[in-house]
Amino acid sequence: MAIQYPVIKKGRFVSRPNRFVIFMEMDGKSVKAHMPNPGRMRELLFPGVTLYAAPHAKEGSRTQYRIVGVDREGEPVPLDTSRANDTAEWLINHGKIPGWEAYRVLRREVTMGDSRFDLLLGNEAVQFPVEVKSCTLFGKNGAMFPDAVTARGRKHVLHLGDIGKNGGRAGLLVLVQWDRARWFLPDYHTDPEFAEAFRSVAPYIDWKAAALQWTPDFTVPAGVRLLPSPLEILDQESGNRGDYLLVLHLDTAQDIEIGSRGILHFPEGYYVYTGSARKNLDQRMARHRRLRKGMHWHIDWLRQKAEWVGCIPIRTAEDLEHQLAASVSRIADWEIPGFGCTDCHCPTHLFGFHDNPMHLPGFVQIEEDFEINRLDSLVHE
Repeated sequence: MAIQYPVIKKGRFVSRPNRFVIFMEMDGKSVKAHMPNPGRMRELLFPGVTLYAAPHAKEGSRTQYRIVGVDREGEPVPLDTSRANDTAEWLINHGKIPGWEAYRVLRREVTMGDSRFDLLLGNEAVQFPVEVKSCTLFGKNGAMFPDAVTARGRKHVLHLGDIGKNGGRAGLLVLVQWDRARWFLPDYHTDPEFAEAFRSVAPYIDWKAAALQWTPDFTVPAGVRLLPSPLEILDQESGNRGDYLLVLHLDTAQDIEIGSRGILHFPEGYYVYTGSARKNLDQRMARHRRLRKGMHWHIDWLRQKAEWVGCIPIRTAEDLEHQLAASVSRIADWEIPGFGCTDCHCPTHLFGFHDNPMHLPGFVQIEEDFEINRLDSLVHE
């Protein structure tokens, strides 16, 4: 594989107005760049982090640069998903994927039925399709994919499973772009349907999760290591139950009647509500989003006045609601005493922020701790 980027420059992340546009500071100037990765990447893109950008080769491009990577804790992480198949092909053709040393890439973009898979592997004896996924969601030791719902990914996984169940061979290669990862799981918090599909077909496909080590030139991986995948955690933790972080926004300070609590004052800003549902978690979150409903919980009254920002599920068999509330309280700018906690001893379950917490490192760290890092104690390597 030839050098992918003849020139790479560094900049500092400023903002991401949409999935495909980045503003960064480079050489003291504000620069608009193309982001080729549509994933959420809230865990990577904080104001001031180092970005790696390559000048656009195309004349007339709307942006001057293309983002190719980001720095995380001193390690470069590639973000250009269009290069994932190049990386996979190089790894396979150079015998770097344990278990696939005997195969080479015969073709790219192979169509089978109503699916188009990334690679066709084979040798003189066998040929089989392989789908490639790039994983950029990781915690201290764990890596998870996807970081956003992927209907296409689910479709591909199920099709690969059908091939395997019918006596054929099919492969899935997850490129974990983080050398420090020690285990991999599908992200059952964000996309439970993909996780369920993965779990159902795992015994029938030849799947591998490979942790890659990168250098800032982003040519080829400097190291490759296969990761274990403790699928029993899926059986134990995933499902339509757990806890959640609901984020709302008030654009002006308001006095709002909150059921039997009476009128409470809410300063302008963002609000995080910690809740739980021992069953029907998805339905509970959907109910919070609706405006037309019967008033039952404290949050129902606030929701009538506040704009929806987002809701983060944490799927688990454990009851983590009170631990979540305690964690958010430590980073909040203020709180509304006695809100949403009539059935527990917590001081409150509602916390205020001046800025959108979904873009604050402290809040994203809480999400990472409860979704990923908490699982380290359940993994037996």
